[in-house]
Amino acid sequence: MRKYKILVVDDEHLIRWSLEQNLRKQGYDVGTAASGEEAIKAVQEEAPDLILLDIQLPGINGLDVLQKVKEIDDEIIVIMVTALGVLETAVQAMRMGAFDYVNKPFNLDELAIVINKALETGDLKKEVANLRTVHSHKFGVSQIIGSSRHMKNVLAMVEKIARSDASTVLIQGESGTGKELIAKAIHYESARADKPFMAINCAAVPETLLESELMGHEKGAFTDAKMLKKGLFELADGGTIFLDEIGDMEPGMQAKLLRVLEERSFRRVGGTKDIRVDVRIISATNKDLLKAIEEGAFRNDLYYRIQVIPIYLPALRERKDDIIPLTEHFVSHFNREFGKSVKGISKMAEKFLLEYGWPGNIRELKNVIERAIILENDETLLLEHLPQEIVAKATTSSGPMNFRIPPEGVDIEEVERELIRQALEVVEGNQSKAAKLLHLGIDAFRYRMKKFGFL
Repeated sequence: MRKYKILVVDDEHLIRWSLEQNLRKQGYDVGTAASGEEAIKAVQEEAPDLILLDIQLPGINGLDVLQKVKEIDDEIIVIMVTALGVLETAVQAMRMGAFDYVNKPFNLDELAIVINKALETGDLKKEVANLRTVHSHKFGVSQIIGSSRHMKNVLAMVEKIARSDASTVLIQGESGTGKELIAKAIHYESARADKPFMAINCAAVPETLLESELMGHEKGAFTDAKMLKKGLFELADGGTIFLDEIGDMEPGMQAKLLRVLEERSFRRVGGTKDIRVDVRIISATNKDLLKAIEEGAFRNDLYYRIQVIPIYLPALRERKDDIIPLTEHFVSHFNREFGKSVKGISKMAEKFLLEYGWPGNIRELKNVIERAIILENDETLLLEHLPQEIVAKATTSSGPMNFRIPPEGVDIEEVERELIRQALEVVEGNQSKAAKLLHLGIDAFRYRMKKFGFL
């Protein structure tokens, strides 16, 4: 356990000595200073975690020392020590950044409680700051793979939204395009990053439960409401709520959500008190909401309320420039996760990855690479490591006779090996039929089978 460093600043020797002895017994590393000048020097040289600072000091007074300490390191916790009758000065110190104040003469047990509380609060603030840094690094715009024109436009929009006070955003795109990742980037790039990011899938929660999940409920509001429950809006106050699959929200809940958006307040289920919140609401859907409005499945007024700032995420087939960078990213990720050492992707595998339509988008690509890394042990991701549906559909879409050698060339042996494999698969292992498919004699075919490890 880390040993906290405390600096005691007081011009009275007896007080310094008494506090030093008492705090050392409690396990703290203690230093002392008899003046403001000594205190500032100690802060610069030793960087204490907490300072017990007397307001009335000779030379530089305690308030001036506090100001200087905060300029040097704002994270240092300062507890002011005041004489009775100078409450106004203590209040001023709090406004300047002091954590708390204690009066002389003080009770050592009470002082110990104040110090412990201050250090716990300081640790919590550092933990929150660290988490914010970690989440910003993990979910920030810089971590999103996207060099295509479409994605560059999206990421530029994300940065603008994050810096703005926009309270409602609508992200549209097919399943698997990364809508939640974009929502998190908006949150963690914004001033709300140290507040909660709360997500809920509107399609996965029945309407009767969704209201309780979002708004919370009072004790006794319904049969199973045995205690008060805060909803996501209340828990996310100051932060962001992500409403995934909002297009599947039932009409009754849509009306209640619209009221929250318009009033910025709500009532818990069974409650009578309006609760005001400050949240950014990011909605997402893979549905055509305008069509849903025509069919009467989605409220027209809610649509125009949530799509103040719309973002359209392109399907992976519309951003082919990102397929190989994403593949390389997933290879690196799963190498670390599974302790593998795949070093690259073969040109033939790249060709088929680029030709495939990716109906499951980025989620499907991630799953394909994860499966390949788990099951295969080669240093290169080869065509044979890809699922048959990708090879078959890509071949069907382009036609085998339409193959063109890319500018960077191909590995002819890899092409030949893949043709042998496919021929055997098509005829369920019959070597004679497979040889005929490739217009080869049986001996030439078997030679190639042996060459490529099929015999």
